[in-house]
Amino acid sequence: MDPLTITAAGGMRARLESLDLLANNISNAATAGYKADREFYGLYVSEEAALAAADNRSDALTLPVVEKNWTDHSQGVVTMTGNSMDLALSGKGFFSVNGPDGPLYTRDGGLRVSSLGVVESRAGYPVRSEGGAPIKAEPGIPLEFKPDGSVFQNGKSLGRLELSSMKKPEAMAKEGGNYFRLTDPAGLTKADSVQVVQGGLEASNAGPAESAVRLVGVLRQFEMLQRAVAMGGEMNKKAVEEVARP
Repeated sequence: MDPLTITAAGGMRARLESLDLLANNISNAATAGYKADREFYGLYVSEEAALAAADNRSDALTLPVVEKNWTDHSQGVVTMTGNSMDLALSGKGFFSVNGPDGPLYTRDGGLRVSSLGVVESRAGYPVRSEGGAPIKAEPGIPLEFKPDGSVFQNGKSLGRLELSSMKKPEAMAKEGGNYFRLTDPAGLTKADSVQVVQGGLEASNAGPAESAVRLVGVLRQFEMLQRAVAMGGEMNKKAVEEVARP
């Protein structure tokens, strides 16, 4: 395979991976607290390419690849809903819930009180108070959430939300939906500067307009690379026909 086709095909593969990320971001554009995935590009350098570079030759190829994905933790816009069980966070931090296999972390503050009197997330995970215990409340009676995370019902304190912050974003991995799990226990710390906003939800930071623009750009790049592959194939065909001509 000629260098033009190899390079274009490598670029097409990287663009396909970008399309997968964009499709997932667009599908979650209306998911409260969702954090967009982004791609980090690198170059695949083969052993031949490394030897060529050492010999100051440029005949070996390097190919563009999506080296890894990363999560954009920038804050989304807070939209006021008027629902007292909807919470948003202003600042860097996460709500903590008790997942099936341990604590999970999310920016989605859509809460409810179960029939058993446990404050839980939309997915049914108990919301953690400081210390890890679930918060108990009387069903049907409004709750009041203070900016520091303190929870009250009829003037009685029910505890304080466990608000966590991460020292480094790479200490977290997506668990599914808009939840994260901790991959490095040393990366967890208490969120002191974050504030709870009652009656609002944080929108996804994967804006539909931005995602649509990025999608059009990736599709155009893919189309150009596809034309390059077709051009390389046509050139190879003509070369073979010229060589075979008597």
